[in-house]
Amino acid sequence: MEALIPVINKLQDVFNTVGSDSIQLPQIVVLGSQSSGKSSVLESLVGRSFLPRGTGIVTRCPLILQLIHCPLEDREHRSAENGTMNVQEWGRFLHTKKIFIDFNDIRQEIEEETERKAGNNKGICGEAINLKIFSTSVVNLTLVDLPGITKVPVGDQPEDIEHQIKELVLKYIENPNSIILAVTAANTDMATSEALKLAKDVDPDGRRTLAVVTKLDLMDAGTDAIDILCGRVIPVKLGIIGVMNRSQQDIKDNKNIEVQLKDEEAFLQRKYPTLATRNGTPYLAKTLNRLLMHHIRDCLPDLKTRVNVMSSQFQSLLNSYGEDVIDKSQTLLQIITKFASAYCSTIEGTARNIETTELCGGARICYIFHETFGRTLDSIHPLAGLTKMDILTAIRNATGPRPALFVPEVSFELLVKRQIRRLEEPSLRCVELIHEEMQRIVQHCGNEVQQEMLRFPKLHEKIVDVVTQLLRRRLPATNVMVENLVAIELAYINTKHPDFHKDAALVPSLLKADNMGDTYTAQNPRRTNTPRGTNSSPQVLSAHNIHKQQQQLQQEQQNDLIEQVQEYLQDSMCNCCNHVNETPLHPNNWLSNVLPPAPNTPRESMESSNQNTPIHNTLSSPVKPVNLLPDVPATQGSRRLTDKEQKDCDVIERLIKSYFYIVRKSIQDSVPKAIMHFLVNYVKDNLQSELVTHLYKSEKVETLLNESDHIAIRRKEAADMLKALTRSNHIISEIRETHMW
Repeated sequence: MEALIPVINKLQDVFNTVGSDSIQLPQIVVLGSQSSGKSSVLESLVGRSFLPRGTGIVTRCPLILQLIHCPLEDREHRSAENGTMNVQEWGRFLHTKKIFIDFNDIRQEIEEETERKAGNNKGICGEAINLKIFSTSVVNLTLVDLPGITKVPVGDQPEDIEHQIKELVLKYIENPNSIILAVTAANTDMATSEALKLAKDVDPDGRRTLAVVTKLDLMDAGTDAIDILCGRVIPVKLGIIGVMNRSQQDIKDNKNIEVQLKDEEAFLQRKYPTLATRNGTPYLAKTLNRLLMHHIRDCLPDLKTRVNVMSSQFQSLLNSYGEDVIDKSQTLLQIITKFASAYCSTIEGTARNIETTELCGGARICYIFHETFGRTLDSIHPLAGLTKMDILTAIRNATGPRPALFVPEVSFELLVKRQIRRLEEPSLRCVELIHEEMQRIVQHCGNEVQQEMLRFPKLHEKIVDVVTQLLRRRLPATNVMVENLVAIELAYINTKHPDFHKDAALVPSLLKADNMGDTYTAQNPRRTNTPRGTNSSPQVLSAHNIHKQQQQLQQEQQNDLIEQVQEYLQDSMCNCCNHVNETPLHPNNWLSNVLPPAPNTPRESMESSNQNTPIHNTLSSPVKPVNLLPDVPATQGSRRLTDKEQKDCDVIERLIKSYFYIVRKSIQDSVPKAIMHFLVNYVKDNLQSELVTHLYKSEKVETLLNESDHIAIRRKEAADMLKALTRSNHIISEIRETHMW
């Protein structure tokens, strides 16, 4: 049983080195109000005066005190190097390797460390001070001295000092593996004890709470603590033990604790003879030792489980840091091969550690191709930025000075090329997105590769630089290829494309049917069918109808032009020639000399008719000539298109849509293929050779494989922690086997 507490002390050393609170060890937490006598109880248990004393709050940091029984023949803790072979007692702090023989030096070190952690303004700090005291006269205990509970801030203390102390106290007493030592002064009312109240809050059953009543000699005359010590006032399951401490005057007079223990024994025999054997500091030390050992025994199975878990964690941590590098050339080649393999596996989707939070690698490349790039192309309308007037202007510019009988093919090519060029920008943007993702893949190459990169930061920087340069070299070639894909489509408009030829073949028949149907209906609204009595063949009738319809169409165009010129002349002549007759013009005027003669109208009759008109007579007089044509506008305004213009625009729009869809489909298929060939696959195939070429050189190996300082330190700490945990686990296993728990 006595071996249990040293095991806990060793584990405490391990966990102090780890700096982790993940495992809560069995320990005794001293809890009480300010100036209730906590420090005096601890000094009585140690047998030496070593704690800071004074008025107000003195203990401002948690003090983890490990009492280790160390006989003179002990060789585990004593050594000639530190001069403790023949010393009865000494102390050692965790934050310094110095051995303290004089307990006054220990008190001074506690005060200085408290000021370093908590400052000089009477504030508190949650960071603990660890102190081990080795002695031949102590029992094995682990105690925690906490700041005294206070209500009102004093001096420079913060306004929420009560809340801070309470949070700090709860942090320790909420540990289910801790024993609560609730200290209360006998000259106060037990019902108002703040220590017992907090202990009851976290331990309502009282299974791990022991009460200590101090200052028995300071009670009012005529009163005693028999009812309190017997548990009649407030029952405590583990018991209530009374002690008598040194007074402040005794401390000033440096009264020896051994003398104080004799005075305490005499006082108990005189004042409480029936309770003397179950009270006093020696009985308190034995009781705490017994309670702690039983508590450790109960907590040991769970403690072993937690130690095993921590051992596994530190083993994994140590493996992640890697072993010391012996052959640097071989190690460098292994890291290069591992990185190149992980990079390619991330692209192919065969990596062992699949990312679950976001798309990366090959999956993101696929998403860019088929979602981002595909949707962007689908969102481009074939006629975006193209108006009816743009199409009509292109048709007219393509015909030159000659009126067009048919829609010129040049206008279609000009307009469709303009729309095809709109596909180049999203294609180049797709190349940029893939390039960025290829750069990001360096950060998603698996945990193993990432640990190697953290271990060798210079190598990591060089690998990232090589990958960046390789991607940067391939980017221009990929962009040129994508631009060439669009340029290829612009170089030759294939109107014989199988998919386009079907739509193009329908245009003449649609134009022919629309023109013939509209003209024939307009000129012959009552004759919609062929006369029954004709004996002409269908071929003859068709030729005759076409010739007749052409004449009718020509006549309509002439009439439209005459009406437009008439309107203009009327306005102009009203302003310039008031003596001219304002009667509207008719087709049989002088304008017939400008326009070609209508069909079936003799030119001689038109000339004779024109000579007898009033307008002819008027124009023959010496009047200032009138400009017949207005200034031609540079751009077409918004006006209503004629039927022919509307039909021509519809034809061009239909052809542009059909051909644009063909080209867009081709670009949507060929651009991802070009990017995969010129960028992705090239990098995959040449990454390892590039890394070997730039990194595997004798003069660079030594520099690249220099570990960062913090990795080397962490590896050593992890190795030490793993060794200590393994040793502790072995000790716990031996104790369990010895006591058959």
